[in-house]
Amino acid sequence: MLRIALPKGRLFEDTVELFYTKGLVKEKFQEGRKLSVRVGECEFLLVKPFDVPVYVENGVADLGVMGRDVLLEKRPDLYVLCDLGIGFCRLVVAGKEESRHIYHKSSYIKVATKYVRVAQDFFLEKGIKCKVISLSGSVELAPLTGLADFIVDLVQTGRTLKENNLAVIEEITHSTAMLVCNRASYRNLREEILRVVERFVSPVYS
Repeated sequence: MLRIALPKGRLFEDTVELFYTKGLVKEKFQEGRKLSVRVGECEFLLVKPFDVPVYVENGVADLGVMGRDVLLEKRPDLYVLCDLGIGFCRLVVAGKEESRHIYHKSSYIKVATKYVRVAQDFFLEKGIKCKVISLSGSVELAPLTGLADFIVDLVQTGRTLKENNLAVIEEITHSTAMLVCNRASYRNLREEILRVVERFVSPVYS
């Protein structure tokens, strides 16, 4: 039996739908209070998105579904098997529209984000000195209160930014859902894991 870590929240419904469409599960299941769900020959662990690589890297889960954004930030020691092609988002720098000129001219800025590593590397490469302030949620509040000049965050529709009078200043990269694998599991359960991967990279005929 394979154990698969699934991210609760934004990616969950699309991931379950994909697994169902590809024939990996015979019935759909919902995100609820249960943190472990067994469907057929798979056990699914429902965890926070940033915890998926922790469960997979430490061998508690054989496989996991995680956004490329989490992969870039956490940099876990695991295998990336394939891009699932769902959950497209952009990782961007955002701020007040009137702060756009500061971004392009300033040599020092303050940035609030939960993507600390990504932000540090991005601004280092651009030659901009920045203070990165780590926040776990509601990062849009930072520019509005003066905590930071800009934020680095994941954007899907941009609606939350607009509602808080913020705008995308620059795109860093894009993110989609990735299927990842524990290194030991890949050696020990290679055939089972490759059968799962084949479902995603090959067409399914009915």
